[in-house]
Amino acid sequence: MPDWVEMTTTEGPTRGSREAETGADAAGPAETAPKKGRPGYDQQSVLDVAVAAFIDHGYDATSMGLLAGRLGLSKAAIYHHFPAKTELLRAALDQALDGLEGVLTEDGATHGSAEERLSHVLRGAVHVLVEKLPYVTLLLRVRGNTEVERNALDRRREFDKAVTDLVVAARDDGTLRDDIDPRVTTRLLFGMINSIVEWYRPGGPETADQLAADVLAVALDGLRTQRSRK
Repeated sequence: MPDWVEMTTTEGPTRGSREAETGADAAGPAETAPKKGRPGYDQQSVLDVAVAAFIDHGYDATSMGLLAGRLGLSKAAIYHHFPAKTELLRAALDQALDGLEGVLTEDGATHGSAEERLSHVLRGAVHVLVEKLPYVTLLLRVRGNTEVERNALDRRREFDKAVTDLVVAARDDGTLRDDIDPRVTTRLLFGMINSIVEWYRPGGPETADQLAADVLAVALDGLRTQRSRK
């Protein structure tokens, strides 16, 4: 964006400018008119609108022109916040992945029995999904077409591996059944959790806590050994 430079002249003001100045003086000090129409957008607001567009149209089909139209801004105004469309995608996926990875570092995920830690991670994953619903929805639609997407998939696989390790630990201590491959168990658990994005709507009768409790009841009751249910 070019820097604007004020231009001066030695010929003095023109007749038109003198009349304009006289008129302004006669009317009193000029007041700055409030800007109408387009609301102000901070970086997070721009990102929220971009994520909705990526979900509606797909990342590849969403142009900066389309985003500018949705926001009522110029493309230059968007570039002020994000220098490229890929940076919008990166920031969006980071919000989902940072939330999921953060759950793994919480006390409940690092202390206690394997089943307690697994329960905490599953509960936390549901909370992240509910709190970051559009961002997790976008993450689940990533297919690895760009470097940003491939990096996101690598991080997601690392998260899944951490959950699989907890499933293995719970199986080894006799809490969970040993007749199901832990990798299959992890896929089934997150298949159920990830399906929430297809039907859950914020503001409904079920809170995130209730939804997480329901997921744990359905998911883990069928996986526990008879001994651990007693």
